[in-house]
Amino acid sequence: MFVLLIVIIALIGLFLGVIILLQSGKGGGLAGIAAGGATQQMLGARTAPDILEKATWTLGALFILLCVMTNFTIDREEGVESVIQQGQTEEALPILPPSDALPASAPSADGGAQSDTDAGGE
Repeated sequence: MFVLLIVIIALIGLFLGVIILLQSGKGGGLAGIAAGGATQQMLGARTAPDILEKATWTLGALFILLCVMTNFTIDREEGVESVIQQGQTEEALPILPPSDALPASAPSADGGAQSDTDAGGE
């Protein structure tokens, strides 16, 4: 269902772009070029812009409605998490306090084991 809605949204977007380009603006637009100006001859001088404007509003409203509906059709599987959700679970793990008793073979915090001359007197 999700993929079908995405395909329909893409097609509506293409049709919306074509209809917007066909509308005449201040410079005449592509509406006069379409079919050699036959759109205005067939539908009258004012009918063609009215139909294009109604189609623009209708397709725009349908585009927004389908975008909102698509949000509800997304598959939300329990095993799939986003990167942000994974980061939050890693941060939520408790941090263990450092252990006071280090094993004898572990190096000290200053980068190495102490030598006898450093530990002993002068």
